[in-house]
Amino acid sequence: MAAAVTIISALALPAQNDTMKSKPEVLVPRPSLESVPSMDASKKVLDTLDFDDSGLQIVLYSDNTWKYYKGPGYILDNSVFDEKWTSNYPDSYRIPLDSIPERTTIWVVDTLSDYRCPDIAKIYSPFGYRHGHRHSGVDIPLRTGDPVYAAFAGKVRFSKYYHGYGNLVIIRHENGLETFYAHLSKRNVEEGDWVDAGQQIGLGGATGRATGAHLHFETRYKGYAFDPQRIIDFESGELRNRVFTLDRSYLDIRSRFDSDEKANLLADSKSVNTAREASKSSPASSTSAVYHTIRKGDTLYSLALRYHTSVKRICALNNNLSSGTTLKLGRRIRIK
Repeated sequence: MAAAVTIISALALPAQNDTMKSKPEVLVPRPSLESVPSMDASKKVLDTLDFDDSGLQIVLYSDNTWKYYKGPGYILDNSVFDEKWTSNYPDSYRIPLDSIPERTTIWVVDTLSDYRCPDIAKIYSPFGYRHGHRHSGVDIPLRTGDPVYAAFAGKVRFSKYYHGYGNLVIIRHENGLETFYAHLSKRNVEEGDWVDAGQQIGLGGATGRATGAHLHFETRYKGYAFDPQRIIDFESGELRNRVFTLDRSYLDIRSRFDSDEKANLLADSKSVNTAREASKSSPASSTSAVYHTIRKGDTLYSLALRYHTSVKRICALNNNLSSGTTLKLGRRIRIK
């Protein structure tokens, strides 16, 4: 079974024996504002075990550690993989810019997700205008035949040769972001494939409009590109923050990331965390209320994991609901 699962970085959790006895609240992931290192590729997966029927899994590693992991069965139950889905052209949304909120808070990865830097190197061609033409991503040096990896888990929306991009792979992720991998000499995935973070999706090359071998990498939201350096520090390989506040102004091709913005991004993430904690202490707040309709496979614990809250908190927000309540299909409960 291990062969079907890509290499996943470790996440420290309480002792396995304690977890198997119960589902303690301490295991529910909490917001993290720290940077996230690129996956440790030396850590090998031995096996995966289904945790319950929600799609969550337990991954076992060669160094006798383990972690919870969100498999495709858990993530694909998300309307983002149905919205404006097409393999005919790179921009599947084609919506006006003013239809996008001025500010959007995005969980780039949570504590059950993984991340791998596409390539740790100094960017030699940044986002913005280049020789009078739009350059909607960053260029990362690599050689023809070098492996190219998926930055995050997701579903392949596009995999074909396309004009100046050459061989292009586009992956849509559960948070609504899409990542583009262009100029590949070979594509290893097809439309509709599920890929894990760190999975090899192709080989570097110089197909399309390229003067030499390199990886052209883009990050997009609703079809609009923004500077990938806003979320990834390519020189260190780190993801800058788990939480990213996307300003609509970032979707302008002239809006490049400035190193001074790092502190601002961290401050924005802290504001998001503060607001979340405030909403937890104010159950009567209707403006921040989040509801969920029970579907097959849902458990209170899986819902707590999905919405970054706790079973205790969900029960407190709903009358006649306890940790032992059987959830009936179609029941609508308040999550936050």
